[in-house]
Amino acid sequence: MSEISKLTQNLITKKIDKETINLQVINNEMLQSIVGQFDQNLKDLAKLTNTKVFFRGNSITCKGKENKIKAFSEAIKFLVNKYLLTNIIEKEDILLSVKKNVDQTESNVKSFKQLIKTPRKSVIARSEKQSEYIKALKENHIVMSLGPAGTGKSFLAVSVAVTLLMEKKIERVILSRPAVEAGEKLGFLPGDMKEKVDPYLRPLYDALYELFGAEKIDKKIENGEIEIAPLAFMRGRTLKNSFAILDEAQNATETQIKMFLTRIGENSKLVVNGDPSQIDLINKSQSGLIKSKNILKHLKEIKIIEFDHNDVVRHPLVSKIIRAYQKKSTDDKI
Repeated sequence: MSEISKLTQNLITKKIDKETINLQVINNEMLQSIVGQFDQNLKDLAKLTNTKVFFRGNSITCKGKENKIKAFSEAIKFLVNKYLLTNIIEKEDILLSVKKNVDQTESNVKSFKQLIKTPRKSVIARSEKQSEYIKALKENHIVMSLGPAGTGKSFLAVSVAVTLLMEKKIERVILSRPAVEAGEKLGFLPGDMKEKVDPYLRPLYDALYELFGAEKIDKKIENGEIEIAPLAFMRGRTLKNSFAILDEAQNATETQIKMFLTRIGENSKLVVNGDPSQIDLINKSQSGLIKSKNILKHLKEIKIIEFDHNDVVRHPLVSKIIRAYQKKSTDDKI
C-alpha cells in the first residue's frame, strides 16, 4: 500500500468554510501521539500557526485565516505520515511540521524515505538536503558535508555509521577530530588518550547515547568496535571495513584532510564534516575544509553536501542567529 493510500485511510480532511477545517484521525493511538499529553501538541500547533483549535473525540477543528488553517492542516498530514513510518511523534516534529508546511503528495513523501532505524528511535530526514545527505552516506565511499551548526551533519553520520555496525556491514566505527580548543585554553588534560580526547568529541557521544544507549555504546568502545582517535593519530593507517567520521574539519589543515581521506581501504566509508564559519585555528587561513572541497568537487566518487540555515533542525532561534551573523559578515565586507 502506498504512503498516499495510508494517509487517506488514517486522515479525513473536510473544509467547512473559508476559515474552518475539520480533520478526523481514525487511528486512536496515532491520534493520542499527535494531540500530545494534555493536548499540548495541538496547543503548540495552534500557537505556531496562529489559529484556534478545538478537539473532541477523534475530531480536530481549526479556525483562522485561510492560509493559517491550510498550514495547520498540512502540519497534521506531516505528523500522520511521521507516525505511519516511526510509530512515534516527538516534540521536535511539531515545530518541523509547521516549518515544512508542504502538502504530503507522493513527491514530498519521498523526504521520509531516508529513514534510519536505531534501537532507541527512528531518525528521518528533516529537510530535502538532509535526505540527500543520508542517501549519500549510504551510497558513497567518501562524503564531505559543510554547513552551520544544527543541520545534522554529525548526528546523521553517527546514525548511519553505528547502524551499519549493528547490521555487521562494517567492523568498526572511528570518530576523529582535530584537537583544537574552541576559543578557550583547556590546559593539560589528565588521563589516557581516550580521556584526553573525549571533551572534544562530546557531541558525537551525545548522538551515540541518544540513539543506541550508553551501556551498549560503552561496551562497543571497550571492545574496540567504536574507536576514538585524534586526527593526528590517523597518519599511516589503512582503514578496512570501517566507517570513519572526521568532525569539526574546519579546524583541520588541507594536508590533514588529505591525510585522512587517503586512509580509505576496502569496504570503508569516510565522512568529513565541518562549519566554515566556526574556524578556531589561530590562523584561520590554514583551514583546509573549503580548499579541500574545491580541490575534490570534480571527483564524481566524492559526494559534497552543503547545508545552510534553512536546514537547521535545532531551536528556531539557531537559524535566526546564523542569518544575523551572516548578515553582519556581509555588511562588514561592504
